Amino acid sequence: MYLAMIDADPNQLMELSRALPGAIGSIALFTFLSVAVWVSARRAERESYYRAEMMKKIAEAAGGQNPALEYLREQERIAAARQLGGIKLGGLVVCGVGLGVLIFLKALLPNQPIYLCGTIILFVGLALLSYAFWLAPARDTGR
Repeated sequence: MYLAMIDADPNQLMELSRALPGAIGSIALFTFLSVAVWVSARRAERESYYRAEMMKKIAEAAGGQNPALEYLREQERIAAARQLGGIKLGGLVVCGVGLGVLIFLKALLPNQPIYLCGTIILFVGLALLSYAFWLAPARDTGR
């Protein structure tokens, strides 16, 4: 029945052919995102379960010592170092993008001072780097 209506008006067929790729693309995108989130949640749940089981076994085998607490501190130290490294990398990337935007806008509009907009991005990168190197809380290395 719907095809009979399309045959009556060729403009409807053109509108449908324009809208169909976008609809299929958005359905595919949101399907992918939902599956990716679900898989990520399952992985995190599995990791926390295995971590809890390992902690239970360490605590049972420890006796008078407490290696479970030492293990937790070591994991926290590793996570903090990884986060600080991520901030440093992010700062470097944002600085690079800021310099790239500066150069691109200067080449695109040589007589306009619009290229100074790249300094905003550059300063954001410099703020990330200054936090990572000088302002981040000091972590005990445990050594």
